[in-house]
Amino acid sequence: MSRERKIKLAILDMYDNAPNEGMRCLKAMVQAVGDKIDWEVFEVRNKDEVPDKNFDIYISSGGPGSPFDGEGKTWEPKFFNLVDQITAHNANGHSRKKYMFAICHSFQLLSRHFELGEVCKRKGTAFGVFPIHKTEHSKRDRYFRNLPDPYYVVDSRDWQLIEPDFAKMTALGASIMAMEKKREHVPLPRAVMAIRLSDEMYMTQFHPEADAEGMLRLFAKPEKRETIRNSHGDWKLEEMVRFLSDQDKIPLTHKEVIPNFLRSSIGALTMSDT
Repeated sequence: MSRERKIKLAILDMYDNAPNEGMRCLKAMVQAVGDKIDWEVFEVRNKDEVPDKNFDIYISSGGPGSPFDGEGKTWEPKFFNLVDQITAHNANGHSRKKYMFAICHSFQLLSRHFELGEVCKRKGTAFGVFPIHKTEHSKRDRYFRNLPDPYYVVDSRDWQLIEPDFAKMTALGASIMAMEKKREHVPLPRAVMAIRLSDEMYMTQFHPEADAEGMLRLFAKPEKRETIRNSHGDWKLEEMVRFLSDQDKIPLTHKEVIPNFLRSSIGALTMSDT
């Protein structure tokens, strides 16, 4: 790889200056790649910073609030324009593709933008460690095939994507990678938890970047503990804490999804330069 074509990565911080663990985890994952890339953080919602189309890899974070909060703000059309530029670039036969991974709040924004289904508020907050189910598509997918079914994720959301529009998804070439856990006793539609928009663009409703260190800090907050207790009881909180140290649960998801996305994207970009 030539010095002139060093890989450029943009992290889009969607947290709107709210305290979080997600950005720490994302920065650590990018730093672990070493000197293979140059990277930069853009504070999208609170500073109106949106990267241009000259980056190779984009990771768009989770964040608080409604995925409709950006309507009327200057950052939202800039963000959607960037997404359209990435999509158009990849569709136009360029050998050097652009790669994007969108998380939680960004998942909901892209679901709105591409009209993938109904983006709506949940009846209650989802927060904690939960199993989700793979689809047949994900069992063959390079980022998800090494995960068990079900696999465990960190879920933190007040909003969701339900009732997917399969006609729109087929037109885009998109596939659902994971669905919310089965709840036989709850007569509500299951939320979509992960989507492959294309070979280069993926998005998850859950937080694949989350690690045990950050979750333990969150579980120590009284309001977070109360959310879990009210929804699931004390036993569920204790179980979630145990899952954080189980190498087949949250540590496995943390190790597999985004690190594999980064390795694969960097490898493809490196090959395109030779």
